[in-house]
Amino acid sequence: MDKPSEYPAPVAPVSNGSGTLWVVATPIGHLGDLSPRAAEVLGRAEWVAAEDTRRSGRLLEQHGLRARLLSLHEHNEASRVPRLLRILAAGRDVALVSDAGTPLLSDPGARLVAAAAEAGVAISPVPGPCSVTAALSVAGFGADRFVFDGFLPSREAARRSRLQVLAEEVRTVVFFEAPHRIAACLRDLVEVCGGQRRVVVARELTKVHETLLRGPLERVLARVEAEANQQRGEIVVLLEGAPPRDGAADADQTLRALLDEGVPVKQAARVAARLTGGRRNALYQRALEMASS
Repeated sequence: MDKPSEYPAPVAPVSNGSGTLWVVATPIGHLGDLSPRAAEVLGRAEWVAAEDTRRSGRLLEQHGLRARLLSLHEHNEASRVPRLLRILAAGRDVALVSDAGTPLLSDPGARLVAAAAEAGVAISPVPGPCSVTAALSVAGFGADRFVFDGFLPSREAARRSRLQVLAEEVRTVVFFEAPHRIAACLRDLVEVCGGQRRVVVARELTKVHETLLRGPLERVLARVEAEANQQRGEIVVLLEGAPPRDGAADADQTLRALLDEGVPVKQAARVAARLTGGRRNALYQRALEMASS
């Protein structure tokens, strides 16, 4: 950077003498969301492994940063890993970034991070923007317990099958959906969950055309179908968790079905707790009783 930073230089974690792999979160829309520490790391790293070098190059330029860029995406990650490991082994720092948000959340990078860990390379996160947590913060329901399901399958039958599973989840469900499939996805949700289950469709978060549609599925679907702009941009969907099933009889039925299928006791209790909202410890004891009877 042209002038000394008022923030202290990032301190690399202890490693085997190699460089550090920094996993850096970048803005999901608003460029002002790049943290000072992320800018410091990106400015000092000798290499930036980027999902899209053109997009990341514009971000660096916007903040007056310079670094050598190397593409790393889903189609070339396996072939890029050896080269990046050699760079790190030579004592040079590498910053891993995705197109937007926190790397590895439905983005490439897992192979590189795993290989670096196996090689004893120091790996350190630089936290920041994430569309999942940003959407949860404004959803208005259940953010203390949630499950993230990435992108839904693109094929209709596979998507419906997945939504049938997610519809039973008692935690808030967060997933990504492509804009050209969002209306069909919401129609499937109405069919699976009923029209009154609450949902939030968060579109273009932190960008100029940011919108948040919230309410019963039927109402949100009607809005999406009526407004073409709601079928554009990047979309995060948050589905309110299913109400916990009531009664010990229901929990017993779930446990018995799982045990009859050969599911181990501990796993059966865990699954039954998720499906029924019951306490895992109590369900584990009940499963032990069933297994021994």
